[in-house]
Amino acid sequence: MASYNTFAQVYDQFMSNVPYDEWVDYILEIISKYNIEPKLILDLGCGTGNITQILASKGYDMIGVDNSYEMLSIAKDKARDAKLDILYLLQDMREFELYGTVDCIVSLCDSMNYILEESDLLQVFKLVNNYLDPNGLFIFDLNTEYKYNNILGDNTFAETYDNSSYIWENYYYEEEGINEYELTLFIKDKEDTYKRYCETHYQKKYDLDKIKELLEEAGLEYIDVFDAFTFNKPKNISDRVYIIAREKGK
Repeated sequence: MASYNTFAQVYDQFMSNVPYDEWVDYILEIISKYNIEPKLILDLGCGTGNITQILASKGYDMIGVDNSYEMLSIAKDKARDAKLDILYLLQDMREFELYGTVDCIVSLCDSMNYILEESDLLQVFKLVNNYLDPNGLFIFDLNTEYKYNNILGDNTFAETYDNSSYIWENYYYEEEGINEYELTLFIKDKEDTYKRYCETHYQKKYDLDKIKELLEEAGLEYIDVFDAFTFNKPKNISDRVYIIAREKGK
């Protein structure tokens, strides 16, 4: 799994176009649809805490788990500035441990796509099942093969800001179902000079049938899949889907 290091410094700037409030509203619609009233929610792969913080501001008790020290440091600073009491844990989602169970687990921003081995994804699902309360919901999103093939794969994106810029190159290996992200970052330092940093990340596409199989093997009940931010079934051109599963009794 990739751990955001230098990229953490500019992550929020580069993601400033993401409508996190709308994403959270959608998550809450899903929660309402399945008739649960969670008090404690785990954000798995929470990054800099954008989703975590919005949910906390709405009155939910929140735990955030991420394997990037740099991302969590930013998340903690933001929570302190907002005077929000959020428990952040520096853990790999394949090995995460909680002090008890939670009512709901969410994992967004294609965090699950960073799990490159099916055996590891199964382990994540088993841990999710272990730490969910009875009938608790598991909500996560995935980038689709369409997105890797038609939007990201073999395409390059670049953007410039006041104090930073990036070049984002993508290579999709269809046979392996792996998308390689080559990130080149230019970040201004205190001396007003730009330093160049490079990071490589990988994501894997998963078919819905495989996801269903792994959820079932982990003891979770698959409920549904939606085209992102709707309650419609995914289409051939869906670039992101949301999957809903439930703890059904350990």
